[in-house]
Amino acid sequence: MNEFSLLLLAFIIYLLTMLTGFLFFFRTGNRMRRISYYLGLAGFVLHSLSLVRRTVESGQAPFTTMYESVSFLAWSCVLAVIIFDRKFRLEKTAPYLWLVVLALMALASSPALPKTYNPLVPALQSYWLWLHVSVTLLGEAFLAVAFVASLLYLLTPDKSHRPANEARREKLDLLAYRAVAVGFPLFTLGALVFGMIWASRAWGRYWGWDPKEVWSLITWLFYALYLHTRLVHGWKGRKSALIAVLGFLAALFTFFGVNYFLSGLHSYV
Repeated sequence: MNEFSLLLLAFIIYLLTMLTGFLFFFRTGNRMRRISYYLGLAGFVLHSLSLVRRTVESGQAPFTTMYESVSFLAWSCVLAVIIFDRKFRLEKTAPYLWLVVLALMALASSPALPKTYNPLVPALQSYWLWLHVSVTLLGEAFLAVAFVASLLYLLTPDKSHRPANEARREKLDLLAYRAVAVGFPLFTLGALVFGMIWASRAWGRYWGWDPKEVWSLITWLFYALYLHTRLVHGWKGRKSALIAVLGFLAALFTFFGVNYFLSGLHSYV
């Protein structure tokens, strides 16, 4: 089975995962939630095989083009959802996270992103590529969990003072914090630390104010602000949720916008 067939099967299973997750909203018991969880695991295995097949056929990392990077980000998001669902029981948050995964998978599969692979430019021929990009995208996947949880927090009514709504908002707020607590160190390590070391090896400088470097720093500052205000000043709830949402929008612009709208040394992805 080729890479694209595996990716299509993974997409179909992710779709079923999301649908069964939404059915959990209307069914009592945990059967639908368990079915959704194991379907997600099955899709993850197929998606992993697709990435392995791509790596073997191309002989290079599976995130050197935009198509590959989007697919790997979707894979990373699935990993983050599986880990958090296992540890914290995402329940009614999980289907919305699968919706994000499906959107990324649809984008990766669209004709807008070329599927061919070309020999790497000299700057990319380094093991630092694996460390820098993979850890950065893994970090962004956990930040995506925080984004969805924060968005749901903002959309959950708070004026009724119903105990169920208040409990849900508290759980979403804590989920977002836990996701940032995982994603922020990974993003820091991948995007900034590994990125600067690689820049020094490839271009002879640690920092050059390249557009992607600048927007990575902006993204980092949003999440540094999130953690600082929460841990030092005790911010929670709406203000923290807004920072998490804005931070992920900055991450999305770093990932997509910089490549298409701003020229620089990172425009080869």
